[in-house]
Amino acid sequence: MRSITRTWLCLSLLIGAWGAEAQGEDLLRAEAIRAMQRATRFFRARVAMRGGYVWQYKSDLSVREGEEVASASTIWVQPPGTPAVGMACLEAWKATGDTLYLDAAQEAARALAWGQLASGGWDYRIDFDPQEGGRWYYRRDAEAGDVPTPDDSQDRLPALQGGRRNTTTLDDNTTQAALRLLMRVDRATRFQDAEVHGAAGYALRALMRAQYPNGAWPQRYSAFPDPEAFPVKRARYPEAWPRVWPKERYAAHYTLNDNAIADVIAVMMEAYRTYQDEGYLDAARRGGEFLILAQMPDPQPAWAQQYNRDMEPVWARRFEPPAVASAESFGAMRALMDLYLETGEGRFLEPVPRALAWAGQSALPDGRLARFYELETNRPLYFTRAYELTPSDADLPDHYAFKIAEARLREVEGSYERIAKEGRDAVRVTPRKVSAPKREAVEAAISSLDGEGRWVEEGWLKDPNDRGRRAPAEVISCRTFIRNLTLLARYVTATKP
Repeated sequence: MRSITRTWLCLSLLIGAWGAEAQGEDLLRAEAIRAMQRATRFFRARVAMRGGYVWQYKSDLSVREGEEVASASTIWVQPPGTPAVGMACLEAWKATGDTLYLDAAQEAARALAWGQLASGGWDYRIDFDPQEGGRWYYRRDAEAGDVPTPDDSQDRLPALQGGRRNTTTLDDNTTQAALRLLMRVDRATRFQDAEVHGAAGYALRALMRAQYPNGAWPQRYSAFPDPEAFPVKRARYPEAWPRVWPKERYAAHYTLNDNAIADVIAVMMEAYRTYQDEGYLDAARRGGEFLILAQMPDPQPAWAQQYNRDMEPVWARRFEPPAVASAESFGAMRALMDLYLETGEGRFLEPVPRALAWAGQSALPDGRLARFYELETNRPLYFTRAYELTPSDADLPDHYAFKIAEARLREVEGSYERIAKEGRDAVRVTPRKVSAPKREAVEAAISSLDGEGRWVEEGWLKDPNDRGRRAPAEVISCRTFIRNLTLLARYVTATKP
């Protein structure tokens, strides 16, 4: 009898504990939803400029900053600017169903549509000031019949009528991020927002026209390539290459740097899934075909940051030499695996094992990889603070990742091994699960939101009155807003009754 009583007592205590835990979770979930609402309302009402955002702001909103100091009429396209904020709002909408967040994402998408260039994509920024904004040549100008002088040189990328800019940039995930937001808002609004739908379609068609015959894309463009000027070739080592930066233009090169081509391939696959247009999948395939062509021959079966028309690695900026590049190689492998998962075509998976073997053999003693490896010799290459090319890592500049974490290699290895072990169908049906955020992180995000709905933190801002020198300041960061809103949204999703 006593044992039965003790059993019931233990069960009662367990049930009581579970009930208390569930009640506590419900309370925290409600607090998370309130915090999300307050933060988003503040961002929409006080921070946004016509639905768009820069990167960070002084806490009193008197200074705005993207990659540089921004005017009150400027928004930033380059992440973590407008598209990234819009994507976080979309995630909050999916978690809660609250149209507050969908409205914010739609406003961000329309801000991007306003600043879409005639060449189809976006510059790093958009300026709504009539005088400043008039320095760009927009899609709406072209559609109104304002036709620019034809561009006669893809390499020169000249300004158009009256000095107006029309250069789409694929650098730093700029146009790609804008297009992702437009497509996702288009889907969320059931393709009924004509402004957003039209901008997405125009951008996708332009990207297909900007694709080179070999399937590559440039870093940026203002005109579409002449197929006759870009013969299809396989990657090769140059007979010789300059050890000193030649100060040559590089925007028209076939560009993997910062995952430019990999990001476009991902956009094209998403466009295919969104609109069911085989043309977008064909463009993605052609991008993958370029990556196959661009894999360097032995002894370095990996990828460079950029290639010239002869498919030889070449210089870009003064700290980006002709070399095999580990970070971009990981991006290329990821893109090829994604193409295999999307299409089932084994040719996209075939280059990956050889590239992984090269990466494993090229690791530094601490497990990391150099960003750059000398062509053919595979010696690590670095730069001094004076930007002199050197095999030594003793005097590295601190603005650029000259070494890549071992985790990048392990992540790509793990993805390939999973595909090889489980097969394409299993990986497609059961993607990796995203774990629920820890309670402590959720509580910290909620408690750090102030009475106005701001996440204010210590940071640095450029002083517009002091030649842009950086100084400590209390800032409101879009990066922090995105991180916290996404964190809370995922917690809300994970704790749905």
